[in-house]
Order: sequence, then structure tokens, then C-alpha cells
Amino acid sequence: MAKLLVKLQRYFRRKPVRFFTLLALYLAAGSLVFLHSGFSGEPTVPGSPRGPAEGEGPGLPYLGVMQLSRGFKAAATMPGRARRHGPWFKSTSKEPAERGKARDNGGTRSRALRGRSGREKEEDRAQYIGCYVDNTRQRTLRGMSFFDYKKMTVFRCQDNCAERGYLYAGLEFGAECYCGHKIQASNASESECNMECKGERSNTCGGINRLSIYRLELAQESARRYGSAIFRGCFRRPDNMSIALPASQLMLNMSVDKCVDFCTEKEYPLSALAGTSCHCGFPTTLFPLHEREDEQLCAQKCPGEEFESCGTADFLLVYQTQVQDNRCMDRRFLPTRAKQLVALASFPGAGNTWARHLIELATGFYTGSYYFDGSLYNKGFKGERDHWRSGRTICIKTHESGQKEIESFDSAILLIRNPYKALMAEFNRKYGGHIGFAAHAHWKGKEWPEFVANYAPWWATHTLDWLRYGKKVLVVHFEDLKRDLFVQLQRMVGLLGISACEDRLLCVEGQKDGNFKRSGLRKLEYDPYTPEMRKMISGYIKTVDTALKLRNLSGVPDDYYPR
Repeated sequence: MAKLLVKLQRYFRRKPVRFFTLLALYLAAGSLVFLHSGFSGEPTVPGSPRGPAEGEGPGLPYLGVMQLSRGFKAAATMPGRARRHGPWFKSTSKEPAERGKARDNGGTRSRALRGRSGREKEEDRAQYIGCYVDNTRQRTLRGMSFFDYKKMTVFRCQDNCAERGYLYAGLEFGAECYCGHKIQASNASESECNMECKGERSNTCGGINRLSIYRLELAQESARRYGSAIFRGCFRRPDNMSIALPASQLMLNMSVDKCVDFCTEKEYPLSALAGTSCHCGFPTTLFPLHEREDEQLCAQKCPGEEFESCGTADFLLVYQTQVQDNRCMDRRFLPTRAKQLVALASFPGAGNTWARHLIELATGFYTGSYYFDGSLYNKGFKGERDHWRSGRTICIKTHESGQKEIESFDSAILLIRNPYKALMAEFNRKYGGHIGFAAHAHWKGKEWPEFVANYAPWWATHTLDWLRYGKKVLVVHFEDLKRDLFVQLQRMVGLLGISACEDRLLCVEGQKDGNFKRSGLRKLEYDPYTPEMRKMISGYIKTVDTALKLRNLSGVPDDYYPR
């Protein structure tokens, strides 16, 4: 072996050109293998490996985008969607190898046909009407929208749009769902709707700036028949009616459904009934919906429906239609790097995700996170995968406590919630996901007592640490944010240095729940807190209340103390 190595060494000394040629070929082959492995497979987003484990505090900080580089090689161009490469177009077809060339030339066509066959099977609930052009600046379907980059299916999109009373459901980019009452764009070639659904490979979910649109005929009729509008209350007639509510129509046979349907067709989020007149518009400073009147002032029978009220000429009965108010839906990263890092700090379960949703709508900028949660990224929180120090997001979600972590931020919004509610919310998240619920066995088993014993002290120390080490802390109580969203959101946006116009904040009020609110349908039928737990938590509440008052802040709300 030694003799062989000596001979090779002498050979390459005499002919160095051949040596360097072989070395270059070796490196090129290695690079090709690396590139192939980087672009193979589907893009994956890990869960939340840095979340708290059982009985532990907050997870480890997010270490940067590099950990996702293998799975998101094409994600850098996501906002403009001008180019997508790599795994986004990887076929999962198992056709024989000899048909490879045919698949390359006709793959788009075969996917379109496969999607069409899936659509035909679903004609009992919706009818596929074609592939349409979409534009990020002027949407083709301008109602509600939601994204899921891992589990989107045709049925899920149809079901969500139908449930809210929309006439059309459109899928785009394999993972995005848009709803609307009117198609405001031209047809595109069927071959351009060529992306498989992320949660259903056998079906097509649009393409790049292309929508696969379905008409929800049966579902739409059912939704309208039972009402799909939200009652907002009785309000005094605005001073300048024609400006505050620009669309109107006289309806001698007036009913709630007729007025709501008229405003929905006109694509306005508000429907206001004034006797035999129907008015439509947006919530604005001229008509903010902040001062509700006694409903008896609007209790005039509808001409077309004996058991409904239709308001009067002076007092309007207002409903919110299923048309999405798009004045506050645009979001982007900060155009220049932020000079200061602002924390959105809270104990887990205190409504941080909901607060992020509100801040993004109010400011138009993405929020970031100290951690990385793939499920939140997939649901539209695009700042989730940025490093928390990137400076591209308006504020940073964190559950951290402790001097070193807190002093990393220049200022903070400290969100505090009733510990009894926060602990239950975090327990549900831990065992049921962001909007799911823990199973009955978890509440009755050992998990709940252990959870309270470990997390209840953290609720108190989290607040105390931020009050002690935070440089500039704005305290916001979750309960106050729910009760008076407009005023509290103004305070939060003010700390962030953004001058959000009032009309945009009014828009946020109409979209406040988003897709991040846990349904109230599955409430526990019993109190999970034992007397011992309540005694312990009550002591922590008093400690936090005292700490707040020592800093000349209002103490905790009265409802923190159980009656």
C-alpha cells in the first residue's frame, strides 16, 4: 500500500495538471450531489421544537433561518411569487420511467385533467367554473381569505367559504383559499392552474397568481337562508348619511335578508336597515359603531318580515355582512431595518397570537417571534421564520423571562391575562394545538395538576421580571383589549411608532377574531381548579397587583379574583 501511494505521489509531481483536473472533477461531482439533495422532497416546516416541554419554562430561542435552508430554498421569493423552483414543482406521480419525457411535456395537462376529475366528484356541493387570473394588488375574490401551506384541500376551502355565505371559493398556489361574491378578473388557461393542493395531491389548487374557482350554489343558498350576517346593534343615524353609507336602495318589502344580500352583492361589510331604506358602507370615523343605542329605538317591524326589526329613519339596525373589509389586510416586512427591538411579551396562553394578528392588521407590518412555530407560519405569520434580531418585523413575540433575555429588547408591550384563563388556554394549546382543546382525560389525569404546579408560579415571575428589568414597558391587560379594542390598540401601535389611521383601526375591529380564536363550543362542564390551586393562584395575583400599583399602574382587573 505504501509503495502504491509513493508511485501516485511521484506521478502527480511530474504531471500536476492531471492532478488538478481530477480534483476539480471530484469537487464538481460532490456539488451536484449536494444540490440534488437540497432540492429533493417536499418543503417541510418543523413544528415548534423550541416550545416548553412538560413542566418547563419557555423553549430555546430561534437560531436563525439557516436551520430551514434545506426546506425553504424557494421561499425567498414568496412575496412576489415571480419565481418558484425546486421542490415546489416536484411531481409525485408514480408513472413508469419510460413515460418520463411525455410527463415532462404533458405534466401540466395531466395535472389539470386529474384535478378536473376530482372536481366532477364534488359537483354535489360545488361546481368548478374555471381557472382565473389573480393579482396581489387587486384580488379576484375580495372576501375572506386564509392560508395553510401544509393541509389545504379543495373541500376545506369550499366548506369555509360556504359556511360564511360566500358564492365563490378559489384556491391559489396550492395552499391559499379566497372567498367572494363576485369574480373580478378574466379567465386563464387551464394549464396555468397546475399546482397540487398541499393537503390533497390528487387535486389542483390553482397556480402562481392563478385561481381554481368553484361556485358554491347549494351551500350558498343554505347559508343565506339561515342568515350569515353578524348583528352589530342599534345606532343613531350619522350626520352625513350619503358619505358615511354611500350605497342605498329603497325596499318597500324590506327584511334583514334582503338588505344584507343587497350590501353583500355591492361588496360592503356593513348593512344598515332604516325602515324601508337599506344602506351599505364601511365603518369609518363618520360611522364608527362605538356608541350603541337601546335596541328598543330600532324596534320597528320589517314590512317584508313580521317577526324582524328593520330600524327607523333616525336609528339604524346594523349587521356585518360576510364581505371582508380589505382596508387593513395588506401586510409586508419593514422597508428598512428597525433601529429598536420591541417585544410583545406575555405568559403562554395570554393571547399573544391574537395580539400579533391585531398588530399586523393595524400597522400593515409582519410581527416576528423569538421562537419558530411552523403551524403559525403556515397560517400567514410570515415573520415567524425570520431571526428575531433581523429588524424586518414590527415587534417580537416572546414568553421569555429573566434579566438577560429581557434586556435584549429596547421596549416592550407586556400582555397580562387572568391566570385562571391563561393557564387553561395554554393547557389546551399544549395538548390540542393553537385553536384546539385538551382531551377530557388530560384534565382528569395527572397532567393538569402537574401543569398548574409548574406554570402558575411562572405566571407571576414573568410579569415581575418584565416590570423589573424592562426598559420601557407598556402594560396591556387582555381583558381590556377585548373590552375596548380600539383604545388599547391605539396605545400599542403608539409604542411601536406607527401612526395608524382611525379608519384602519375600525377595519381591524371588524376582523378582530381572525382564524386564531378558540371556539367556545367545548367548554368544561366543571371547574378544574381545586381549592388548593385557587389559594396558590390567589397569592400570585395579589403579588402581581401590588407590583403594578407600586409602579403607579392600575392593578389587575377585578375579575382576576374569583367570586
